[in-house]
Amino acid sequence: MHKEPGTVPAKDPLQTPLTIKSVTFRNRIISTSHACGLELNGMPAEAYQLYHQEKAKGGLALSMFGGSSNVAKDSPNVFRQLNVGTDEIIPYLIEFSERMHREGAALMCQITHLGRRGDANIGDRLPTIGPSVIRETLHRNIPREMDENDIRRVVTSYADAARRCRDGGLDGIETMAASHLIGQFLSPTTNRRTDKYGGSLENRARFGLMVHEAIRKAVGDTFIVGLRLSIDENEEEGMTADDCIAAALLFKNHGSVDFFNAIYGTMDTYRALSEDNMPGMGTPLAPFVEAVGAFKREVGLPVFHATRISDLASARYAVSTGKVDLVGMTRAQIADPHLVRKMIEGRETEIRPCVGATHCQSSAKPACLHNASTGREKYLPYRIPKIDGKRKSVVVIGGGPAGLEAARISAERGHDVTIHEAAPDFGGQVRLGARGWRKDLLSIVDWRVSELERLGVRMHLNSYVEAQDLLEPQADVIIVATGGMPLMEVGGMEFCTSAWDVIAKQVKPTGNCLVYDGTGRHPALLSLVETLEAGAKPLFVSIDQQIGEELTYAERLYWRKRLARQPVDYKFGKRLVSLSKPNFAISAVLVDEITREVETIFVDMVISDQGSTPNDELFKALRDGSDNQGFIDIDAFAAGAAQPVSAGQGYSLYMIGDAAASRNIYAAVLDAARICTTL
Repeated sequence: MHKEPGTVPAKDPLQTPLTIKSVTFRNRIISTSHACGLELNGMPAEAYQLYHQEKAKGGLALSMFGGSSNVAKDSPNVFRQLNVGTDEIIPYLIEFSERMHREGAALMCQITHLGRRGDANIGDRLPTIGPSVIRETLHRNIPREMDENDIRRVVTSYADAARRCRDGGLDGIETMAASHLIGQFLSPTTNRRTDKYGGSLENRARFGLMVHEAIRKAVGDTFIVGLRLSIDENEEEGMTADDCIAAALLFKNHGSVDFFNAIYGTMDTYRALSEDNMPGMGTPLAPFVEAVGAFKREVGLPVFHATRISDLASARYAVSTGKVDLVGMTRAQIADPHLVRKMIEGRETEIRPCVGATHCQSSAKPACLHNASTGREKYLPYRIPKIDGKRKSVVVIGGGPAGLEAARISAERGHDVTIHEAAPDFGGQVRLGARGWRKDLLSIVDWRVSELERLGVRMHLNSYVEAQDLLEPQADVIIVATGGMPLMEVGGMEFCTSAWDVIAKQVKPTGNCLVYDGTGRHPALLSLVETLEAGAKPLFVSIDQQIGEELTYAERLYWRKRLARQPVDYKFGKRLVSLSKPNFAISAVLVDEITREVETIFVDMVISDQGSTPNDELFKALRDGSDNQGFIDIDAFAAGAAQPVSAGQGYSLYMIGDAAASRNIYAAVLDAARICTTL
């Protein structure tokens, strides 16, 4: 049902408060703990705090920060965690909690010891420890079995870390069980001990109960303490749903926990981390809510949960049906930190959607694939500032993600904006990339088109623009976002078909096909699927040593599973250097990247992805007539500062996205934000 802006749905379950002990959470939406990548030497300094504060400004009830914050030196900083093992963190926590409380949000920290998930080759280079000597395959460490001295020391470290969080003004903490040290003691797959810490569930829970008893003594009865616990390990010989409920009841009856933060599966293998713990695009929304509801019915304490709950409908269902008490929309708020505020104001259609692309899990974290402000809150504000001077005429050429974002931000600034797209639809390469399992990418386009309609931007499709068309009448600013064309950097390119043409079904693969991946991105793999579906016989050749070298681990796992049983031959570490057609077959020359050995194979068809080359003819035609000669001040650009103002009376010209260089969606929207936020 359509709601006018500013209206509030009657009795919205997501807007009802919840009280745990002395803390009242203003609604039911939270952000769960994650290592956001903004820490400074293990401390939550300004950038870290601003990232969470933006979500507090956006209306959320609780930010649980510090994913895997380490309590001791032998739990090292493997993936840019915080260090709660030192009093040095307390002043940062005081400043942090004051920021969040001013905005009306609660603040908690996750504290943990990684156990065997640590790394003996970083930090202080200490041995990893665990309940038993069982190697963890993901982080590749073999732990030393903990003795009584280790156990006492680590229990004390937990208690000291919790005390620091209390002294820092936080509202509570949670410990991390699943696959971390408490969970390693709990699980029979990682605990093979025969002493009082092994064997029965009660014995395996002993270490965790000792930790929580020590924490409670350190922080007192009013401070909130929770446990992030798996509700089903989904592993052979691991803890079943019934086992996890029994473990939860041990902690509840012990009186040492006030809530459970329920997760599913484990995170100590490549598969479990990508499929169970943090599933991405191609998996159902809210996949574990029903299982969490069954857990909650048995444990009788407040339950938090967050796994791919990226839309408000799923969140409302989870809360209204009593499956969860506080619903984590963590990645959804990386995409739109003001999600809650928009919900409260009746502006749900304006929420920037999380598409599940898992870009926030890449090395660029906490970056969202299509929100350039996330992680750059200090100089790329989420709320676009309005102009306080002349309203400019801004013309954007190209309707891919770069052009759409440039038009959106310019219109939010208050400028008069027109966008031209030569194709019959907006989206550019995103429309190709959205084939098959990646269809959710279209939300990146659809949301921006909807925003442009709301902002009154003039949008022209099937509009091929030449330089002369832009000079009468003359715009104040011209932004060229014309994208790129397939790069065919190989001798004999006339014998090569672009992966883009195959994905778009403009060319049908036939016979023996060589599919060449020169980028480690999605296009070659998508064209490989098209090749298989067409009934052709593919040979996949990659310049890299594995599938999807440039992708996130979740995306690589998807491709490995999808192709595992397909009739595909592979050659890795090979560069395609030349093609010829001496007879009926195409001769393809490959060079091994390591041995430099040359190999020639004969195929019926070659399909290649080597990225793109800028489609910059329009930019070159406009450059000499512009005031700035198309120049971008790189220092100002990188800092998100305004570009130098030209002295002339003509137009300023900028080129962004793949029109500048072959990159990805994130780079395209970041280019647009850097130019247009201060335009």
